[in-house]
This record gives sequence, C-alpha cells and structure tokens, in this order.
Amino acid sequence: MSYFTDLALQYIDGEWRPGSGSWDIIDFDPFNDEKLTSITVATAEEIDRAYRAAEHHQRQWAETSPYTRRQVFERAIRIIEENEQEITEALITEVGGTHVKTAIELHQTKEFLRESIHLALRAEGRILPSPIDGKENRVYRVPVGVVGVVSPFHFPFLLAMKTITPALALGNGVVLKPHQHSPVCGGSLVAKVLEEAGLPPGLLNVVITDTAEIGDAFISHPVPKVIAFTGSEPVGRQVATVAASHFKRTVLELGGNSALIVLDDADLDYAVDAAVFSRFVHQGQSCMAANRIIVDRSVLDTFTKKFVAKASALTVGDPSDPGTHIGPLINAVQTEKVNTLIERSLSEGATALVRGARNGNVIAPTILTDLPDDSPALRVEILGPVALVIPVDGEDEAVRVANDTPYGLGGAVHTGNVERGLRIAHRIDTGMVHINDTTVADEPIVPFGGEKNSGLGRLNGEQAVDAFTTTKWISIQHRRTGFPF
Repeated sequence: MSYFTDLALQYIDGEWRPGSGSWDIIDFDPFNDEKLTSITVATAEEIDRAYRAAEHHQRQWAETSPYTRRQVFERAIRIIEENEQEITEALITEVGGTHVKTAIELHQTKEFLRESIHLALRAEGRILPSPIDGKENRVYRVPVGVVGVVSPFHFPFLLAMKTITPALALGNGVVLKPHQHSPVCGGSLVAKVLEEAGLPPGLLNVVITDTAEIGDAFISHPVPKVIAFTGSEPVGRQVATVAASHFKRTVLELGGNSALIVLDDADLDYAVDAAVFSRFVHQGQSCMAANRIIVDRSVLDTFTKKFVAKASALTVGDPSDPGTHIGPLINAVQTEKVNTLIERSLSEGATALVRGARNGNVIAPTILTDLPDDSPALRVEILGPVALVIPVDGEDEAVRVANDTPYGLGGAVHTGNVERGLRIAHRIDTGMVHINDTTVADEPIVPFGGEKNSGLGRLNGEQAVDAFTTTKWISIQHRRTGFPF
C-alpha cells in the first residue's frame, strides 16, 4: 500500500471518500519539499456527517462488552508491528522525523495501545450510602458520548493514538482532525490501522480540513461533549473559548518552555547527555523540549564546553539516513521563524556558542548564552534546534529563572542529591518534573499535562477515565418514602 496515494481521503461513517471542499491541502516532504499528496478538504457539512455517524454508532459500542472492545487494540498492536517498516518510512517522509525519533514514537504508540487494553476495564462505578433509610445510591462511570480530537504534527501517529484509543476503549465515538502538515500519519493511517483491527465502521471518523474552510464548526458542533486538543497556546485559547461557550469540556495539551536545571553537584557528563537529547530530539519540535538549560555558575565552564562539543557533533541532514540526528523543521515558515528568533537574539546582545547553518528547512544546532533578562527568546516555545544556556548562582535563582515563563509543562533537575532535587522540583510551577533525566518523557499510566499557559486537564491512565467519561447517579428507594406533603 502507498499510504500517500491510497489514504489521501476522508474517512467518514466507515467509507473512504474525497472531501467536497473547493481547495486541497498539499502534503509536502519537509526535507526536500517534494509533494507527497493532495487532499480535498472536508466541509462543515462533512464535519456534521462525521459527528452524526460517531453519535449513531457510539450507542451500540458503549453497550459492547469492554472485553470485546479491548480486542481491537490488541489487534492494532500486531498490525503496527507487521507494518512497522512502512509506517517508519511514512513518518520520516511526512514530518521529517529521524530514525531515532520514529523508533521512539512507534514504541510509545504500542505502549499506549497496551494501556488502552486495560482502560477498557477501568470505568468502575460505586455504591454510596444515603442518609435516607432504605435508599441505595449507585454512581456509574459512563462514556461522555463523542469526543472531538485535534492532533498536532510533531509526533502525529503517537499523539493521535494516545488520545483516541482511550476514548474508544471507554465506549465513546471519536472524530479526529489531524494537523494539515501530517494528515496521513496523524489521521488516515490511524483510521486504517484501527479499521483493519476490527473497529466497527463509523465509530472513528477522520476529517482532513482547516479552519479556513470550516471555521469553528469542529468545536462548536452540538454532538461532541469533550474536545481534546494538542497544539499551540494561541489556538488552544480559541478552542477553550469556543468550547466553553457551548458548555463542552476540554483537555488542552498546549505549548511548553521547559527548563533543565544543572546544579553544582550534578554528574556533568550525564547532564550533558540529558540536555542534548532534551533539546534536540526531533529538532526541538516537542512541547516538552528543554528550551532553557539553567546551569550553576560554579560548573558553567565545564558543562558548557561538554554541551557545545556534543551538540556540535550531532549529524545534520537527511532524516532517511539512519545516522542523522537532526532533520528538517516541518516547513519553511517554521524554519524562518526559528532563524529570525536566533538573529533577533544575537542583535539584542546574546552570544552564539554555536551558530548552526541553515540548509533548506534544516537548521544545525544553535546554542546561545548571555541573553538579556527581557529577551523574548526566554519566554516563548521555540520549536527548533536552539538551546539557551542561562548561568545562575545557586538553587534559589535557578528556581526563579525556571518559573519566569508563562508556560508550565515540564522540566528536569540534575543533582547528586535526590532529596535536594525533590525539594527543587516541588518549587517549579509545572505539571511534570524529572530528576536526573530528560524533560521529554511520557508514560501510559502517569498523569500528563501542564500548568499556567500549558493547558488544562490531564491524559494517561486514570486521568483518561476522568477525561472521557462522566458520572451518573441513579438512586433506588427500597422502601416507601414519607413525603412532607
């Protein structure tokens, strides 16, 4: 199967069909700018058809035994394993992921599918006491109904699967809107895998489109009760605003500006390894990436020399080469944005310890230091291979600098004293902190999400149950009640 030929379609109510919009989304290889495919966009009418199909088929799915539901995800794992080479090539081609990044993505995808197998059995109810004699209170966990999912481009297959499969496992229907830069790997390929795994037709729908065509129709439609969005903060604000005006719940996984703190007692060689991976995996195109490397001044020189040496040694170029560490950014717009940020930072007084060359959409690692305290680069999500090294004097200043951002997704602390690291972790205003590890971490049963402008809600494990189910109270009066009138 040629994914970019055979799957360049919408998937609505169990049928593969072209969209009926008046224009096409063009899918490009970000490394060489070759056209992969074109997909005619879905219209607001097709959004309605997708949501109505999910609503119709969800009722029977919710009544299906969870033991039956989970078999779909068991089969999906086998399908991914059987087609791993083809999926790997598609991810490398569509989003410019290296072999290392793609291997991580597929491994994580299978782990999250394994968790969805267990989630199918986790919607547990409760029996609660009543102050009224003879009364029994039963509280049920029931599916919300239909979930609208908007997925991003950077880890498209993983982040689509890790959101939609818990929702499906818990008895919901889903409509998925993938990012326009990853419509196949983040959308139609996901649908194809689950279709082949035996998911009933119409339960999952994939609509490939853009707000220029549909406006807010995907969010404001009356059918979905929950909108799960992963993407940028500005778009997340719009999603939250529209969803709230229609009384919909949201799960928002937004931007990040993580800090990796290196204290004076850290294992510097290990901290360098963690910092290089945390900043440069997938060219820094991860919400969890460590934009800021905060280093105690007493170890700054040693750390910086090692960090610069290791980052400079990374292989840059064609992501299809297994030896490549740094591939392309997703498109020319993002590449220019990152390049402009570097040039602006330098013009405002920053020093380039390494200034990576640009070749098309590929930018080699860049490391900046001496940034002014008011530098915009310190407070934005960079989404590119640019590391900011910030010297500090002691742990109090390290915490202050780490918290000086509107974002609060993740972070890391490197220290020879775990209890010291734990004390600092509690002081960092983020949803996740990792002691002596990378900032880029996600596990199937651990709550994933951020504080401040990094989003609302959590995913993974029990948090997925909270996100994609609701409670229903049914009381039973076993005796006749005496009413006051």
